[in-house]
Amino acid sequence: MQQRVEQLPTYGSELKALWKAERPAFQQKIIVLDDDPTGVQTVHGVPVYTDWSEETIRSMFEEPRQLLFLLTNSRAFSVEETTKVHTQIAERLAVVAKETGQNFLVISRGDSTLRGHYPLETEVLKNTLEQQGVYTLDGEILIPFFKEGGRETIDDIHYVKQNESYIPAGETEFAKDRMFGFTKSDLKEYIAEKTGNEYSADTVLSISLDELRALDFNSIEAKLHRLEKFQKMIVNAVTEEDVQVFTIALMRVMQQGKHFLFRTAASFTKVIGDISSKPYLMKEDIMLAESLTGGLIVVGSHVQKTTDQLNALKTLNAVEFIEFDCHLVVDAVQFDEEVERIQQRINEKISEGITVCVYTSRARLDLGEGRQEEELALSVKISSAVTQFVQHCDPKPAFVIAKGGITSSDVGTKGLVVKKAEVAGQIAPGIPVWKTGEESRFPGIPYIIFPGNVGEVDTLRNVVEKLVHRN
Repeated sequence: MQQRVEQLPTYGSELKALWKAERPAFQQKIIVLDDDPTGVQTVHGVPVYTDWSEETIRSMFEEPRQLLFLLTNSRAFSVEETTKVHTQIAERLAVVAKETGQNFLVISRGDSTLRGHYPLETEVLKNTLEQQGVYTLDGEILIPFFKEGGRETIDDIHYVKQNESYIPAGETEFAKDRMFGFTKSDLKEYIAEKTGNEYSADTVLSISLDELRALDFNSIEAKLHRLEKFQKMIVNAVTEEDVQVFTIALMRVMQQGKHFLFRTAASFTKVIGDISSKPYLMKEDIMLAESLTGGLIVVGSHVQKTTDQLNALKTLNAVEFIEFDCHLVVDAVQFDEEVERIQQRINEKISEGITVCVYTSRARLDLGEGRQEEELALSVKISSAVTQFVQHCDPKPAFVIAKGGITSSDVGTKGLVVKKAEVAGQIAPGIPVWKTGEESRFPGIPYIIFPGNVGEVDTLRNVVEKLVHRN
């Protein structure tokens, strides 16, 4: 474990004045492809789309707002499916952009702890956009900084805040992810590791905190101009102002004809989208009337932080807890009986005005070596059952909370059947709230998306307490 060295910003009024003067001229459509629903954890007043039909892509270009999110949920996909989806999206973006003559940039929003289909997603986007003749991509820029989640990049090393200590990302549990594991915390070395050294560490350019704090635009812009043939760049950041300085240089260079793809966490989308900060939402902001029914909480994530938060939530007497024994999935009859038992109890308690928390067994399903395909098939069956708990909820719950990235995507798109949602804001740092659309299973209810790796031990409890408290 390492402590990272605190480096405080020294920005004054000059940065605010520069941003106010230069940001309005940047008019490119900003399309964020989000690999799970948590990417809107820094923004508000923006739309989120959940499909990528040509009709939807066209409506995105017609949407007057500049910043748009398209939920792919690709972190839950296979390599083959991820490749197919990103090819389709890029092809359709190219068709509509040519029709409308509208300039756009693409941000591949990924996990701030570096898990996901990288570099696959951005490589597919690059190749497809170039094949479609949209533009040639000069470089790829990585910015995994996400302040609300305690993710900071200093001296090219990406850190994760855990219990007030900052641990290099490669030394955390996230680096041991079964599908997206990695060993390097230095982002230059991370890129080399993930690309099989196609882009070696010594070829990766870096924007330092010293350059940002000195407002050294000449140096930053010169490095951006040097990028060619999809060369990589990483940006160090500890504050949003650091990202803002970089973005001023970036906008200048892009307006001179350079094109880039971005692999970032959630903070960059807020900055480049020029989204203001907003106070955290209160119950009265998202629930317009006191509901007579209870809320529904679904916990699927298995990272240790989620388990700790679940245990803290269990101290809240106002919530009914139901454990979903998902290991019964190996026996079809017992599994169906378990699903039916839980659904009946959910509906009964919610109709009584009691908030229910359904959580999957904390031990992961493990069938042993060489049986990963069977595990995956059974995991899909478990996920389907979890989403049905939401879809078959009767009566309408007062609110829905989903804990975990993949869980929240499945609940949003399959359980709540959301096609387009509005991001109302955040109810706590890094925890976004959707307002569901008219087409959804429960129109107009607040849907709280709670990432598995965000928050302190008591954050989930505090959010739930805020919602179940009677005014």
